[in-house]
Amino acid sequence: MGGAISLLAVNFVIAQIFVAAFLVIAVKSRHGRAAAWCAAGFAIASLAAICEAVLPFTPVPKFFAVGAFASVLAGFCLLRFGLGLFYGVPAKPAALAAFLIVSVVVDLLIYDLPRGTLQHAFFYQMPFFLIQAWTAAAIMRSPRRSYADRIFVGLLVLNALHFLGKVYAAIAAGAGSTASDYLQSPFALISQALGAALIVGTGVAILGVMVKDIVDAARASSEIDSLSGLWNRRGFIERVAPWLLSRNAKSPGALILTDLDRFKGVNDTYGHHTGDEVIRQFARVLLDLIPSRAAAARLGGEEFAVFLPGVDLADARVVAQGMRAAIASTPIADLPETATITASFGVAAIAPGESLEMALQRADKALYVAKAAGRNRVECAEPTARVVTPVVSQWMRQ
Repeated sequence: MGGAISLLAVNFVIAQIFVAAFLVIAVKSRHGRAAAWCAAGFAIASLAAICEAVLPFTPVPKFFAVGAFASVLAGFCLLRFGLGLFYGVPAKPAALAAFLIVSVVVDLLIYDLPRGTLQHAFFYQMPFFLIQAWTAAAIMRSPRRSYADRIFVGLLVLNALHFLGKVYAAIAAGAGSTASDYLQSPFALISQALGAALIVGTGVAILGVMVKDIVDAARASSEIDSLSGLWNRRGFIERVAPWLLSRNAKSPGALILTDLDRFKGVNDTYGHHTGDEVIRQFARVLLDLIPSRAAAARLGGEEFAVFLPGVDLADARVVAQGMRAAIASTPIADLPETATITASFGVAAIAPGESLEMALQRADKALYVAKAAGRNRVECAEPTARVVTPVVSQWMRQ
């Protein structure tokens, strides 16, 4: 019995560590509610260790035996609810509550059946199998498909199968004749040892996917321009440069570099609040007109860039003309009706093997021509005569 109680204590301590970890995640993550429900799940499930430790010494073993069963299952139900929030596949609280109540009623009905029999072991372990399988199936319906998510689903499936295996283990190893005898049975050591391993595995897996979400969100926010909602310079380079390196097509795509005309005058005349609204509106114009695979960025100030994959120079010019016409005809809040916002555009077709830096330089020269020619116009860069693959420059490292 001492070995089983020691494992119960270990499981309880492990559960409290995960409770603390999930509470920290709840503070740091955008999915704080999901992490809080997971913390509650581990906290409630850990009460089973207390109930099972008290079993051999209490005059009311039935209360603590059923309490241990209900605690673990309630913890799993809370985890299902929290993970449903995290993965966007929510479970109805009423369905989870009904499942828990029915399962506890079944446990009460089988309480007096002989331990270590198929009838008792099957109906005792089946609710745990079902809740784990339910959670795994829900996550598989989620749009998230990262490597960490797949590992987590695999652990949930393994966890579900482990409860089916415990049906056989309870019969083969013996689970004691009564609930009070459980801690003295060989099955108790097997059950608690497997439980400890799976608690750690499941808890670490959940923490892993949630921490990955925090890291991904932080990385994304560092690559997004907060004012326009477009990629910033870093985010744009990290998406476009690898795309160019991985493609050997005859037409890798085209680059549009654009600059709002006389933007400083807008800020000086109407204020920076209006200037910010111009930036936001122009960003919406770009997003409305580019295809889904394209990338748009605010490189800084009033300068923007658009990458159009697989588009030739003629088509890219048409897109740029559409952008030019759209911003000129778009009303801006806080601007008088007579005030018009225009932009100039430089377009460059990217040659096979050409670096993003070289294409940006050519598009920038075309943009300069458009500015010098009177603004509110589109100019195309001359095609590159030959492509030289340069060493990554300081510009690319910024």
